This record gives sequence, C-alpha cells and structure tokens, in this order.
Amino acid sequence: MEWIRRETIGHGSFSTVSLATTSGSSTRFPALMAVKSSGVVCSAALRNERDVLDDLGECSEIVRCFGEGKTVENGEEIYNLFLEYASGGNLGARIKKSGEALPEYDVRRFTRSIVKGLCHIHANGFSHCDVKLENILVFGDGDAKISDFGLAKRRGEFGEEIRVNIRGTPLYMAPESVNHGEFESPADIWALGCSVVEMSSGKTAWCLEEGITNVMSLMVRIGSGEEVPRIPVGLSEEGKDFVRKCFVKNPAERWTAQMLLDHPFLAVDGDETSSTSTSSGSLRYGEEDEASVSPRDPFDFPDWNSVQSPVNDSVTVGSPVYYSPFSFLVRSPEERISGLVTENAPDWSVSCDWVNVR
Repeated sequence: MEWIRRETIGHGSFSTVSLATTSGSSTRFPALMAVKSSGVVCSAALRNERDVLDDLGECSEIVRCFGEGKTVENGEEIYNLFLEYASGGNLGARIKKSGEALPEYDVRRFTRSIVKGLCHIHANGFSHCDVKLENILVFGDGDAKISDFGLAKRRGEFGEEIRVNIRGTPLYMAPESVNHGEFESPADIWALGCSVVEMSSGKTAWCLEEGITNVMSLMVRIGSGEEVPRIPVGLSEEGKDFVRKCFVKNPAERWTAQMLLDHPFLAVDGDETSSTSTSSGSLRYGEEDEASVSPRDPFDFPDWNSVQSPVNDSVTVGSPVYYSPFSFLVRSPEERISGLVTENAPDWSVSCDWVNVR
C-alpha cells in the first residue's frame, strides 16, 4: 500500500496519531485512514493492539484495523498501524469541548454501542483494560466504536500468579485492579460505569474536591471501604440502576456486558427525544455548584493518561505480604526531599493562583 502521512491529529500514551491518505488504485483500503506511529523499539503496545484486533475479527462496535507497516523517517525506523478514521473525534474530547453533559438519549445510544463492543471483546476471551471516553470514537454517522487496544490482554494470561503490571487509567480502575492487580472483564464493566457517569454529568466519576491530591490517595479511596462513585442526580431511574450494576464492589457479583445489554436503559429504539433536544443536555452531578468543568487538580488534566508499569517479580496469590500494584508510584521520603534540593533560587515573581492562608 502506498500512503502519505498528513497532519497530526492526536497523541496517545504510546504513539502519535496522524491522518493518512492512500494513493494508487487499490480498493482494499479507504482513501483516508488514521495511522498510529511509534519508534520500532518502543512499539510493543501498538503490536499488541494489532494482534488483539486480528484475533477479535470484525465487529461494528470496534474500530477496524487495515494492517501495519514500517517507515524510516528522520533516520528512525517507525512502526505504523493503520486504523479507521473517526471524523467525530472521541467522546472525551466532545464533553470537554462543550463543558456539558450529553443528552440522555445520546448517553443511552453510545452506552449501548460500548456494551455491544465489550460483549464481543469478552466473548472472545479478552479484556480491554482501558475503557474510557477518550477511547470511544465517534464516526460521521453518529456510531461509536471502541478503540485503543494497546493494553488489552487475554483472559487469565497470568495464570496462577499476579504480575506487577499496571494497566489502564487510574480514574477508571476497579477495586480489584487496585487491591489485587486483577484486570479481567469485570474491570471493564466498572470503567463502563465511570464512563456513563461522565457522559451524564460532564465530570469524572470520582468527585475530587475532598482533599484528593495524588494518585495514591485516589487508589486508597477506590480500593478500601464500600464507597462507589456518586451517580448523577439528573440521570433517569433506569440509568441510575444501570450504573449501580456496574459499581458492584465484588467483581464476581458485578453484571456482565451480556447481562447489561438487556437492561432497560439500553432500549434506545423508542420514541425518545432526539439528540438535538436541549431539555436534558445539562444534567447536574450532585449539587449544582459542582457542575464546573474547570481543572481543579491534577486529575482533571488530559496528562492523567493510561499507564503500564514495568513488570517486577511475580507475587503468588494468597501471599500474606501486602501487595499494592501502585507501589512503584510512591517515592520514599528521602527521594521526595532530595527532589526539592536545587542550586537555583525560587522565582516568586510568578503568582499564578496564590491563595491567602490564614
């Protein structure tokens, strides 16, 4: 296939995404595609994505892959993965751009597409491991498809052992992922619930105004106790029940994608108001003064991306030693203090958003 790289349209955690146009008379490929590229030496995630998409086969709710290739650009060998181009962008960007929730009709419609895609993924023995709105692409006809399979894994691929291998985005992680490093299909359902809350409220599922300042604090909140993310008060009763089925703490009792597909919330073929209606386009998340989407802390920024930790020694299931898969994110007090040491004097001239403390 002959193709030309066009403008850059996005940056992922593991690659750069560009438009690509094909040349020649081949009819096997569309005239416009998205190409995900990274250096060959660091292309493991893209190669994993290609392998998973090959195994999953055709599904109308999953982005299509048209193949792979290598190029040499600026003296570096580049691995390229060719995918369907989504002219509507991703759902996460759409919500951030508008600053508002989606109308419930759209929430139902997009959620149904995600659930159908997850049914196919799970039925074929995989878990996505990074379900979030940034990985849900919208096409010109309004259809939504699941994308970004760089962190996807086959069911139970770690056998009888847990490997310290972090997958996904912290804000969407399930309790069992935080506590035990389990990244199976129930964790995708928890992330689905977080995504529905975000579509319905315009805010991330975890309310972070209560002193949460770092990733470990969030992990403790997710993994301990019985707390689950709050459900938007403006969501219909069917929607609230759907989300509750996703936020069951015990993964063995959490509803599966196949079960959720039959939930009344996903019955979107009736005479509901179209997505052009504005009557339900501003659902509130909890109290009215919490509806602002201005970044208030590090979790509100797009840099809070998917992560995958290095693999350390295996930990046997049932070991009495406390196991935290996020321990690699915590530095010792000595390391933190040494990071404050510098030969440069601080620049107090830049005030930004100083707050008076009494």
